[in-house]
Amino acid sequence: MFPFLLDVYDILGREITTLVDEYKPAGSYEVGFSGHSDEDQNLSSGVYYYQLRIRSPEINSGQGIIQTKKMILMK
Repeated sequence: MFPFLLDVYDILGREITTLVDEYKPAGSYEVGFSGHSDEDQNLSSGVYYYQLRIRSPEINSGQGIIQTKKMILMK
């Protein structure tokens, strides 16, 4: 089991919502995104970024994997 964290950010780098914040075993997963912020505000169409962070106890320094990707929200 590894701690997974998946956050969505706007173009200015402000955190919009956290989609996943839990421990999961290694594997493939799908996560739905409703297009709403944590405050339940309807997001407009545009460019957003999502960041996946995985901490692994096997990595000696306590670091993990961090991947940031761009996505386009179209309504």
